Amino acid sequence: MKVCVLGAGITGVAAAWFLNKSGHEVTVLERQAAAGMETSFANGGQISVSHAEPWANPHAPLKVLKWLAREDAPLLFRLRADWRQWAWALRFLRECTPARTRHNIAQLVNLGLYSRATLQALRAEAGLQYDQLTRGILHFYTSEREWQAAQAPAQVMRDLGCELDMKTADECVAIEPALAHARAQIVGGSMTPSDESGDAHKFTRGLAARCIGRGVRFRLGVTIAALEATGAGATRTIAGVRVRNERGEVEVVQADAYLICMGSWSPLLTRPLGIDLMIYPAKGYSVTMPVADEVRAHTVSLTDDEYKLVFSRLGDRLRIAGTAELNGYGTDLNAVRCNAILTRAQALFPGAGDPARAEFWTGLRPATPSNVPYIGKTRIANLYLNTGHGTLGWTHGSGSGKAVADIIAGRQPELDFAFCGTGRENRSAPPIRSVAA
Repeated sequence: MKVCVLGAGITGVAAAWFLNKSGHEVTVLERQAAAGMETSFANGGQISVSHAEPWANPHAPLKVLKWLAREDAPLLFRLRADWRQWAWALRFLRECTPARTRHNIAQLVNLGLYSRATLQALRAEAGLQYDQLTRGILHFYTSEREWQAAQAPAQVMRDLGCELDMKTADECVAIEPALAHARAQIVGGSMTPSDESGDAHKFTRGLAARCIGRGVRFRLGVTIAALEATGAGATRTIAGVRVRNERGEVEVVQADAYLICMGSWSPLLTRPLGIDLMIYPAKGYSVTMPVADEVRAHTVSLTDDEYKLVFSRLGDRLRIAGTAELNGYGTDLNAVRCNAILTRAQALFPGAGDPARAEFWTGLRPATPSNVPYIGKTRIANLYLNTGHGTLGWTHGSGSGKAVADIIAGRQPELDFAFCGTGRENRSAPPIRSVAA
């Protein structure tokens, strides 16, 4: 079967790999000049399975209200005359109940455990190197109230099979000695020794090269304009993808099946077909700088709960990333938010990195209100989804790619997850709504 994958980020490239291994003829369409150049380019670097509490949780509404007036807030709603932003926000509030939060954690953990194992097997099979570290992730708290609030979600994740150990402040410093400078601020932490870190961009580029070696065709510099549908009702199918090709010409690319892996841009493509995905771009930021002092630089991947930042060691580089800004599709760098990340990093680890050589980046993470992604079938017979992974695209990319390849091949995936279009949909996740085509 000929399969056309739309998007060459981590989710699209991983899906292409597993589709190719299933014997399909795969073509990947990507508007950038290389794979992994957008949301997969400079993310936080964490394979964070065991810290899967979604943004939407019982504590979130009051936090969001408190953060509304802060330009450097971890989660910032910039209210716009955009009904889709308001619809997303209302759904987000609905996901904040204890029952929905617990259900969504289960979805994220199940997919995460499967995806991490898939990544490990794929790394070994393909011989990929991407500055990966398997030293776990240490989540530290500087607020006693937040530390206490973390106990219940941690128990939920342990019940679901995560290896997650609560730590004292001194134990946190013993795990990561670079935290010694901040010891007085830390009230406790949690360690997930099975989690990992690594450079998602290097991984995606490396896997794309392996895909090409196996016969996958990557068409780069191709702008996707629309999906062209034919038929009606149960017989409706996608007849082709209208694109502006590498030569700037309008062309229709045809296949037997089509897989959307376009992140935040996915709903713009599906909405004209009457499929309304509850995805809104959550603008995230990162800072990357070279290590200046090995003694002061961290080597364990860290999560700073107070500022909602993650810290990863990528070879001789330090990557600090986080925050979410719901403000449409703009990708201009906000100096206040960039400097807030850099300031926090320097406060925790003074002298560890070289701020004079810091590189700033922003990307649009495809967020659903529940954090649970869309993976599986649509009601259009040959159209499939692998999108909406939010802040966990790197964590879930390998597993969701393998699972959706199974679905396209007519096989039941190996994990318990509420896939779209299989009769096991997640009733707590954002629905795929019908809209006027």
